[in-house]
Amino acid sequence: KITENAKKSLVSLKRENPRLEPTLAIIQAHDDHSIQEINKNFAKEVGLRVIHICLPEGSSKDEIVSEILRLNEDPNVQGLALDLPESLYSSKVLNAVKPEKDVDGLCDVNLGRLVRGDADDCLVPPTACAVMELLGDLGGRTVLLVGACGAVGAALQCVLQREGVTTLSCRWRAPQLRNELHHADVVVFGSTKPDDVPVSWIKPGTTIINCSGDLLSEKHNDGQQNSHAAENTVGSLAVAMRMQNMVKNTERWIQSQQYRKWDLRCLKLQPLSPVPSDIEISRAQSPKAVDVLAKEIGLLTDEIEIYGQTKAKVRLSLLERLKDQPDGKYVLVAGITPTPLGEGKSTVTIGLVQALTAHLNINSFACLRQPSQGPTFGVKGGAAGGGYAQVIPMEEFNLHLTGDIHAITAANNLLAAAIDARILHENTQSDKALYNRLVPVVNGVRGFSAIQLARLRRLGINKTDPGTLTEEEISKFVRLDIDPSTITWQRVVDTNDRFLRKIAVGQANTEKGFVRQAQFDIAVASEIMAILALTTSLQDMKERLGKMVVANDKKGQPVTAEDLGVTGALTVLMKDAIKPTLMQTLEGTPVFVHAGPFANIAHGNSSVLADKIALKLVGEKGFVVTEAGFGADIGMEKFFNIKCRASGLVPSVVVLVATVRALKMHGGGPNVTAGAPLKKEYTEENLQLVADGCCNLQKQIQITQLFGVPVVVALNVFKTDSPAEVDLVCKIAKQSGAFDAVPCNHWSAGGRGAVKLAQAVEKAANQKNNFKYLYSLELPIVEKIRIIAQKVYGAQDIELSPAAQSQVDRYTRQGFGNLPICMAKTHLSLSHQPERKGVPTGFILPISDVRASIGAGFIYPLVGTMSTMPGLPTRPCFYDIDLDPVTEQVKGLF
Repeated sequence: KITENAKKSLVSLKRENPRLEPTLAIIQAHDDHSIQEINKNFAKEVGLRVIHICLPEGSSKDEIVSEILRLNEDPNVQGLALDLPESLYSSKVLNAVKPEKDVDGLCDVNLGRLVRGDADDCLVPPTACAVMELLGDLGGRTVLLVGACGAVGAALQCVLQREGVTTLSCRWRAPQLRNELHHADVVVFGSTKPDDVPVSWIKPGTTIINCSGDLLSEKHNDGQQNSHAAENTVGSLAVAMRMQNMVKNTERWIQSQQYRKWDLRCLKLQPLSPVPSDIEISRAQSPKAVDVLAKEIGLLTDEIEIYGQTKAKVRLSLLERLKDQPDGKYVLVAGITPTPLGEGKSTVTIGLVQALTAHLNINSFACLRQPSQGPTFGVKGGAAGGGYAQVIPMEEFNLHLTGDIHAITAANNLLAAAIDARILHENTQSDKALYNRLVPVVNGVRGFSAIQLARLRRLGINKTDPGTLTEEEISKFVRLDIDPSTITWQRVVDTNDRFLRKIAVGQANTEKGFVRQAQFDIAVASEIMAILALTTSLQDMKERLGKMVVANDKKGQPVTAEDLGVTGALTVLMKDAIKPTLMQTLEGTPVFVHAGPFANIAHGNSSVLADKIALKLVGEKGFVVTEAGFGADIGMEKFFNIKCRASGLVPSVVVLVATVRALKMHGGGPNVTAGAPLKKEYTEENLQLVADGCCNLQKQIQITQLFGVPVVVALNVFKTDSPAEVDLVCKIAKQSGAFDAVPCNHWSAGGRGAVKLAQAVEKAANQKNNFKYLYSLELPIVEKIRIIAQKVYGAQDIELSPAAQSQVDRYTRQGFGNLPICMAKTHLSLSHQPERKGVPTGFILPISDVRASIGAGFIYPLVGTMSTMPGLPTRPCFYDIDLDPVTEQVKGLF
């Protein structure tokens, strides 16, 4: 009956979850294989998959715990049971089993729930279930537990007492044992009865239940059975109950995989005036432990990998678990053309999610890019938001984080080394010598690696035996014939270093005179960074890495990372970097930090994966707020035309960040320079400058409307802004087509200062959305560039240099013409000339070069003179950054 009911329940579960294959792992540390057979037979009858881990008899507790911990982390195992000698059932062993996998219900967590009466939240140990099943209606009888100690004894006492039964407990060696046995109606043996306890001590007619360990295999001593007593053994029945528990556990496991409502505890803020430095504010707040935050937002324990106390990687398996969960609303924060000081997009992003979640009780997630350490030590200091709207701990956010940029640097430079090494070896070896080294004899056997077999197939050589290739096939296989003048893959470093903009490599005597001009880019400009931000899975990332074109061969055909045989190694280096990093805001709301491409020389958006995971976690009524770098003409345009194409996600609303300071600059105000004091025009009321500068705001609103998405203007208010200036900007923004325009004070007040913005965003997200791309991918490369230049930047036309036109022709010929466009352009003007503010018109946009990021999936035109390696200013930020050697606290970061 028990197994039949369990089978019916499991069939029902499998009907609703067709791919379900519940697996019970049993750790056995003795040589009695009959127990193994009983478990297998019952599992088969119920429809469960069972795997036995048979450890040798005499295994230590540490060896058993090690095996338990391994199975705890196996996502394919839903239940874990132990068949061990009695001496090994210690607290250390039982509590090593994860409570959610504890089918035998013997860990302290499960027993505690049982004692408290949390019947819906615990599993009753199978032995205790079997005893109760055998006893049936106890009708006020007295039950004596003999030798029932430890977890099983505690469970037996608990379930018996819950039935209102008078329960006594006694040890085998207790002096009162004979008297207790004589008066008991039911005796339950928890361990093997010693020979020196005569059966005559038990009164005739007493019901005896034997739970001793050796009886699990149905072996018992008939000589000890009292002819006046009925003895029952729980062996097979307990195993059946174990399988029933496993089915219950499977049902709970399925429920645990469903979307969970948030139970978020927000952190209180007490803003000070004047506002302290960012790092002082960050330090004054005590962040939640990241595992606590993860649990609050519905992440499972095995879905996070913790880095210290406040950071954790989130595993991509979550996307599969929540694949049927509807997405939340998708909000993009962009900006007007900024001053060199920046206008606070990250701060608005953080302030907005703090307002949504901590003050309006709406689930929200911020998705930000990881800052590059180049600007951190060079011109910027920090990029974690600012004031009372920032990610904490801000020094961890800005320095190293979880090492993703270092992984990109390692992968990028491995590929760069592979290119030059391959050219050197091909220049200095014969076909035969190359072949013998590329396909060596190992232990007397010669074989192609998987990536080499893939290259053979691309070459049309369908052979797997290295000994069968002809001389011509060997030559085709071993020679990439890279043309050094066409190499586009550069080395990278995450430091602003202008002296690496042009270098010569190969000058040592050992390199046989193979010298060539090269350069370093900043790490975040690497195509691998762009791939990390645009990939949708580990498999997709591996394929994209393999497609990266690094040069052309001497016949003009592209040479890829896959041709160099390095794809698998690159994927290994990036396997952890692909997971988004979970952090929190000052008010304890969740943030994903992932990827960090610059918007002027790359596509300037955080990762597709972070957005996708966050959209599942916030729930259908929640919000995911992600940020695009620099002005809407750069970061937002690339978000729509590149990132949304890669992700398939549709944005709900755009938040366009503006400041009175930037508008005054666009209205004709004096130059704004990082590190220099602001001129009086920026600190005193000047309505005319503001009105004149609103042309840039109006243009950026129009750019947003090209894509059919509602726009809300967020005016980031500074203490020098007058009420009249603020009102003027909001009025002009609404007249220019913005759904709403809201002044924000989150920098000085935290989320409370962005509540009106949050309410406006919530309303705008419910408006009709007519999202569309700016251009069709089928258009020629030049036409796509022209559409962006004319419709977004306001150019009269474009002009390609001969080199740029030559590259366009080559990429079209190579089959790369149907990719989106990623313009590399200054962020300080709508045009290519940084000094031209406001809304320049009538200019011809010069395209000096066109490159291709085939793995990332876009064509990359360079507008005018664009550097992919920033330089350090005269007084870098590193002058102010220091470490207290006693407290190990970072000082002066921002």
